[in-house]
Amino acid sequence: MANREDTTVKKKILVVEDHADTLEVLGYQLHFLGYEFTVARNGVEAVERTETEIPDLVIMDIMLPKLNGFDATLKIRANPKTCLIPILATTAKAGPEYRDRCLKAGCDGYLAKPFTHVELGRAIVDIFRRRAAPSVSGGVS
Repeated sequence: MANREDTTVKKKILVVEDHADTLEVLGYQLHFLGYEFTVARNGVEAVERTETEIPDLVIMDIMLPKLNGFDATLKIRANPKTCLIPILATTAKAGPEYRDRCLKAGCDGYLAKPFTHVELGRAIVDIFRRRAAPSVSGGVS
């Protein structure tokens, strides 16, 4: 299970999800894990809200109206103001090809739906830890 003490300073998460039931479950999970969150219901709104809110993390559904999660991620990565915001992809399209496609689009992690609050918590903490870890490459980041 995710370590709740890792969230003592509340991180703000932008949840990008168009299905009300999934959004409700995600909301309960994030509340339980100790995170604050706001919502975008399509890819266009996600791109806009990352720029205005600068969240600590985006949980990005892939199959979205107006602009899919792949293209929304690419737009977020192309914007100097939002390019470093970590993105966790979530999708009902499970399999290594979708995971690879999400990571190639610029996502920092991937979860296949459905997932538990434990899996969600681990994925979030893992992304935050990787982002906080010093680079071992020796090169300039």
